[in-house]
Amino acid sequence: MERRRKGRHPVIGLLIAAALAAAPAGQANAARYPWRGDAAASGTLADRVPPPAGFKRISAEAGGFGEWLRGLPVKPAGAQVLLHDGRPKWNQENHVAVIDIDTGTRDLQQCADAVMRLRAEYLLGSGRARDIAFNYTDGKRHPYEGAPNDYKGFRRYMDRVFAYAGSYSLEREMRSVPLADMRIGDVFIIGAFPGHAVLVVDMAASEATGEKRFLLMQSYMPAQDMHVLKNPKSPDGTPWYAIPVEGQELVTPEWVFPAGTLRRFKE
Repeated sequence: MERRRKGRHPVIGLLIAAALAAAPAGQANAARYPWRGDAAASGTLADRVPPPAGFKRISAEAGGFGEWLRGLPVKPAGAQVLLHDGRPKWNQENHVAVIDIDTGTRDLQQCADAVMRLRAEYLLGSGRARDIAFNYTDGKRHPYEGAPNDYKGFRRYMDRVFAYAGSYSLEREMRSVPLADMRIGDVFIIGAFPGHAVLVVDMAASEATGEKRFLLMQSYMPAQDMHVLKNPKSPDGTPWYAIPVEGQELVTPEWVFPAGTLRRFKE
């Protein structure tokens, strides 16, 4: 699962953010998060998950991927993680929030698929539909060639990506980054059969020491609601993760990522 292309000038990002802020709430919501239409959200990721005590959210570029992820709509507090067929996931103990986005009715939108879905939705909602492209497992690149306002066509395209791409292809599309340089929108990924991927959806820093924490989002197998993960190693139940020391593995509720598995979308 993957995406990439030419970056957008920071000034354009500021202009997009200003235009969205000036638009009516429903219109701005539909533009930034196209799957929502004019529906009102019950809150955002930033609303639902406050930073740890003594920490403050790091700054994020206006109109950028990190700022967009922080504003993801979430389902009401206490929402269960549902599978693609509507059944509750067998384990409801590993999440603190459920992203308010459809999963589809087929067993397609799994782990790396969810990462690709959010990246593509961001590009679509930012007026960058022509930048949406993913490699299939065979290495061939498949750009989105539909109209920017044809959301049904976009979803059909994404379902094909989910069927023919995966963690194997996505890992090879991304570039490796050191943990010390982590930013919102980076991905921990193991490209294998099966593999797994989790997305960094927010970050915060200590106001006293500068030490950083981050939040993770995943889907899983079978296809299920995207959800913000708890930190299984946290003694106080916080979902925020400390950045591992270089060479140290990352332990999440349903997967362990070895050292060297942090990746970033190429621009």
